[in-house]
Amino acid sequence: MTDTAVIGGAGQVLSEDEVTAFVAEALGGAGLAGRSVCVIVPDATRSCPLPLLLRAVTDALRDSQVTILVALGTHAKMSRDELRAHLGGDYPNVLNHEWWKPETFAELGTISSDRVGEISDEMLRDEVPVKLNRAVVEHDVALVVGPVFPHEVVGFSGGNKYFFPGVAGQEVIDLSHWLGALITSANIIGTPGITPVRALIDEAAALIPAEKLALSVVAKSGTEALHAVAFGDTVSSWRAAAEISAQTHVRYLEHPVRRVVSVMPPKYADIWTAAKGFYKVEPIVADGGEVILYAPHVTQLAAMHPEIEEIGYHCRDYFLGQWDKFRDLHWGVLAHSTHLRGAGTWDPASGEHLRVKVTLATGIPEDVVRQANLEYLDPAAVDLAAYEDDPDTFVVPNAGETLYRLR
Repeated sequence: MTDTAVIGGAGQVLSEDEVTAFVAEALGGAGLAGRSVCVIVPDATRSCPLPLLLRAVTDALRDSQVTILVALGTHAKMSRDELRAHLGGDYPNVLNHEWWKPETFAELGTISSDRVGEISDEMLRDEVPVKLNRAVVEHDVALVVGPVFPHEVVGFSGGNKYFFPGVAGQEVIDLSHWLGALITSANIIGTPGITPVRALIDEAAALIPAEKLALSVVAKSGTEALHAVAFGDTVSSWRAAAEISAQTHVRYLEHPVRRVVSVMPPKYADIWTAAKGFYKVEPIVADGGEVILYAPHVTQLAAMHPEIEEIGYHCRDYFLGQWDKFRDLHWGVLAHSTHLRGAGTWDPASGEHLRVKVTLATGIPEDVVRQANLEYLDPAAVDLAAYEDDPDTFVVPNAGETLYRLR
């Protein structure tokens, strides 16, 4: 399937009836009756009106065998109650992506070291096995349903990214995230088109035997509304939605700011996910400036990756300059470390020099924060009104989805 149908656009807000009718028509004409369909959806760290979308999808697929698979990546498992709230009701055949269990995965093949070198412009040259949740492989059709936003690893999220890393094995996750870290978050986030990481993901997705379709949506950030929905294969529908996301989820400032306060919503339960409040504002912070992540509800750095407390947060060159010490750790964790710490340099004589100070105003104990190479601020001492009145400070409510750039 190569045709892409699109409803809505930048500056538009679709009604529920418009979305439902579009989904019914799109899926009704896709030849899915009598076929098994694995519907891959995001977890609760991504905002979109998933209950509305799933109602429309399951109604349209009532003559198909449907399994719903939650693309956790390496996030925490969702409980039954959390799934009910997230999906908008009780559905049969709902699966968490149990990435911690080896039996979850089917082996699809490998991407050769030569091909990885070609895709990455020789930044990496490693053969990588491609493993995917076997539920995708065991269905006739894989239908991705989820939003597209600017993303710190791949440029724009969505499309085949719901397979890799969404329901993928650790090997592709580590390689793709470290490739993004080598490019750096600031240089790849919000980059349109096929970035090297997107090319690697697409290469892996080509090994999936199922037909790959997507309802790629552009959400009005912080709401349950949609600007647009695109339907087609996982590449063409993603491309259409990413073009609209670039007009919708990127905002421009005329001048850099000394300080940003990112107010993180409750859907980000730890710094592993709340770090998006840094990624999305790093480009507008002046050299020597500061980003404060204000999230009093957050009490730990990484629920599923406690090793980050030992590694700490460092710039890319800190790891590259001491690669023999770090190369055997999960590259995805190293990538997360660099993404939150941002641009900087390291050399053995003078150590690490970082462009921007990163401060946590959270419920994480001060000793844990400082041990991780971050600054600490008591969240009780944060006066958002005072920061909003400060001409040197830019306060971002509901941070984590909108990308800020300098014009």
